[in-house]
Amino acid sequence: MKKNKAPNKSSSGPENVRDAGEEIWILRLYVAGQTPKSIAAFANLTEICEEHLCGKYRIEVIDLLKHPLLAKGDKIIAIPTLVRRLPEPVKKIIGDLANTERVLVGLDIKHAVRKKSN
Repeated sequence: MKKNKAPNKSSSGPENVRDAGEEIWILRLYVAGQTPKSIAAFANLTEICEEHLCGKYRIEVIDLLKHPLLAKGDKIIAIPTLVRRLPEPVKKIIGDLANTERVLVGLDIKHAVRKKSN
């Protein structure tokens, strides 16, 4: 499983997430190893991001088997869990992200895309 999916433009950190006035979405996917659910969550998330965020995103995959203490920062209680770090506010979705509509609504992606096109 890939660890990061980053847009072609480089970023020097969360404070530098705009490129030509467009937001970069910072998404953190918490998993526990390469289970079928974790792999499905990553694949589903990547597909949703490619279709709806057009390369303006970064996915950070956090394997809690390797880094269990990282769960505390985002208060992770179940896996897989997706955390939208930016744009704020922080939002979370638990599960394999197979329900595209639920993910779009949960992350406010449809709202953000509609707002841009107006």
